[in-house]
Amino acid sequence: MALSRAEWLVRELAHQERADALIADHRARSQRGEKHPVWDFLFTYYSYKPAQLRRWHPGAGVELEDAPERSGWRWYSPGASTNGVVPDAAAFAAGKSDLAGLIERMLRRTASRPGQFGCFGLHEWAMVYQADELRHPVPLRLGQAGTDAVVENHDLRCTHFDAFRFFTPEAVPRNRAALTREDQPLFEQPGCLHAGMDLYKWATKLGPLIPGELLLDTFELARDIRLLDMEAAPYDLSPWGVTPVPIETAEGKAEYVRRQRGFADRGAALRTALLEAWLGTPVSAA
Repeated sequence: MALSRAEWLVRELAHQERADALIADHRARSQRGEKHPVWDFLFTYYSYKPAQLRRWHPGAGVELEDAPERSGWRWYSPGASTNGVVPDAAAFAAGKSDLAGLIERMLRRTASRPGQFGCFGLHEWAMVYQADELRHPVPLRLGQAGTDAVVENHDLRCTHFDAFRFFTPEAVPRNRAALTREDQPLFEQPGCLHAGMDLYKWATKLGPLIPGELLLDTFELARDIRLLDMEAAPYDLSPWGVTPVPIETAEGKAEYVRRQRGFADRGAALRTALLEAWLGTPVSAA
């Protein structure tokens, strides 16, 4: 597939306008020197700068005709036309073989498993269980004793290593599984909020192999999941207009699971789209 310069410039501009709308509030806060306990995470934990987010790429194997300005861009190779360039999945696989292998394993194995929906977002609670110092400088909604009691009265079922690694030492043995980085592809499952958010991470690491439109789709999913993650957290975020989802109650659990299932469905579609855009193969392929 090839895009004429006129065609890809239109798509590039549309992408930039969409990205600008998505990052406008973050940029305004940054200019004012304001921190936000919910939304800053999208730009610190994932460490993808707004300028990178607004850079459009066509995706693997899609040639941009008459694009000499991109001839030196990483993971672009010469195309079939004069001054044409194309994001090169084979070059990426050769240059980043370990990363490419990890991303493919994470996407395919996660997609192959049924979603689990019994964690109720308790990972954030486990991160402050019996803690002397909180991860975020905001008060706990139920206080320390109340927060600890919620953890003690529930079964911790976290499957995501990058949440588990922030558990307090006292919370670690309460989790059903002792997770490690090496075992991450064995435990990741599509019901996990962080597995859904990490689709954005994998898209950023694949860079030009992922169409810009799909990159922004993964960012929007990460943004929406992040809100529920913090609504269900033990923190009092009312000064930022965050209404809690009280997962310590039956009603809160039901709301959490309902929205969690919706995110899992969105994540499944995006997981398939990432694999097809990058490798041209469906999720079920070996």
